[in-house]
Amino acid sequence: MFKHIVNFLAAPGTKGAIEDQAPTQHVFPDSSISDKKNIAIVNDDSKESKPAGNVAGYVMRTKSSKLDRGLDALVKVSGSEPVFLIIVAGLLAWAIAGIWYGQSDNWAALISDIQAIISYLFDSLLMRQQLNGYERQVRVSASLRSRILSQRRMMRQVLASGRYKRAYPQDVENSPSSKFGPDLPTENWTGKVSNYFAAFLGHFGTICIYWVGIFIWLGFGHYCHWSDRWQLYINSATSALMVLIFAFLANIRERHDAYVQKCLNSIFEVDSEVELRLRVLTGDAEENPTVVIPAPRINVIQRAIFYYADVVGTLVGIALLIVVMAVWVGIGPAMSWDANWWLLIGTYAGLVGLIDGFVIRNVQQRLHQYEEIALESAKLEDIALSDEICLPAPEKTLINYNSVNLLLSNKMGIICAHEITVIIGIVVVLGLITGASAMRWNLTGQLLCNIPPSIIESFFMMILITGHNLSEAGWRADLHNMYMWRLRLLSYVDQLEYAEDSAGNDTPKALKLQ
Repeated sequence: MFKHIVNFLAAPGTKGAIEDQAPTQHVFPDSSISDKKNIAIVNDDSKESKPAGNVAGYVMRTKSSKLDRGLDALVKVSGSEPVFLIIVAGLLAWAIAGIWYGQSDNWAALISDIQAIISYLFDSLLMRQQLNGYERQVRVSASLRSRILSQRRMMRQVLASGRYKRAYPQDVENSPSSKFGPDLPTENWTGKVSNYFAAFLGHFGTICIYWVGIFIWLGFGHYCHWSDRWQLYINSATSALMVLIFAFLANIRERHDAYVQKCLNSIFEVDSEVELRLRVLTGDAEENPTVVIPAPRINVIQRAIFYYADVVGTLVGIALLIVVMAVWVGIGPAMSWDANWWLLIGTYAGLVGLIDGFVIRNVQQRLHQYEEIALESAKLEDIALSDEICLPAPEKTLINYNSVNLLLSNKMGIICAHEITVIIGIVVVLGLITGASAMRWNLTGQLLCNIPPSIIESFFMMILITGHNLSEAGWRADLHNMYMWRLRLLSYVDQLEYAEDSAGNDTPKALKLQ
């Protein structure tokens, strides 16, 4: 029993091996592929009783735990358009209320509390969103490799038989498949607008403008006598900005996931068609192999960061917040519901949220690196098949990473994602707590624990959008390249279906095999 408890507590933070297997395409007597004559070459052994139909598109793996499925559903809702619009409407209502209550400390403290609580909630949801995205993309890489291995095996059988001539690359290029579209699905206008807004928020210039605004505010500190009101001004502004960024980031990630799902479905459908046609030509009924992506190597500090991320991603932090909020409401009468009381819950959530901001950026960067390594192995399998059949891949879509914006944004993101940066963030939080304790947690002391976290976390949320933009651009280019290659491979297989006999007539290759 003790051993089980220890294993349960030690489980978070591990990034183990991930495996997947592409659904095998079976050939049935009533197959619906275009050239049914070729089914005559299939061995009798392959006509065993099979499920009624093949899984051609991409299918997400369903989690066994009801709790996991429920949490994933909550993450999906948090990034939905209604939630985003509700948050934007709430921010507008707060801003309009400022016309009458703008001079009230409670009005300024209200947005700080709302921001801290919403940010705290979204920290957990964004963390889980990132972890889910990592698992999905690594599984996709494993599934792609699983099918490529089968395609290479069957392509060798076809070419080694001596009954088929290699298709000329120019013929393949001039004979696109009529069954599938020439490109991946396109986004609707709201998705395109969101992408433009994300590019603006995550632009290096926008981040510089943000810090210019912070320094201008600091410049007015002496003029305002460094008052609590002067501190509340920036606290309100950064709090409102952070709420907007959190809601927007969750929304664009859900949009991105939905779009990627469509693209993956298109890629897997073409890939499945290639596999099915090769099975028709060869009679091969061997299952697609299971491919294992090995666990990444991580150091002790990174393991601790992943541990914290996994705990937050299971929403344990939200349960703690509920307990703290109950205590906070309970001490309200004793503190006369004053501005200091209003800031108290924001102080707690803000300090924890600051650590979460550092961790989320670190996790985003590290998981993206692991995803790229896994996807690179699938790309290499594509290249190996391309070289083996002497079929060049289509011209690839490339991202210009040499632009000043991308170079600076990427460098800044790497620095912010470093393990040392996370440790610095924890030290900053401890320093703020020490300072506020020295001030006996009065209004100024609490503002000390609200304003720096709000400023820093807003910056980190903009960095998260930058990281999202960079990874999404690369991922979309990869999806496009994988789709175009598979269309070309399908056309190549189509060219193998018929051969010209000595009389100049097109003869089904199935007859030549009999």
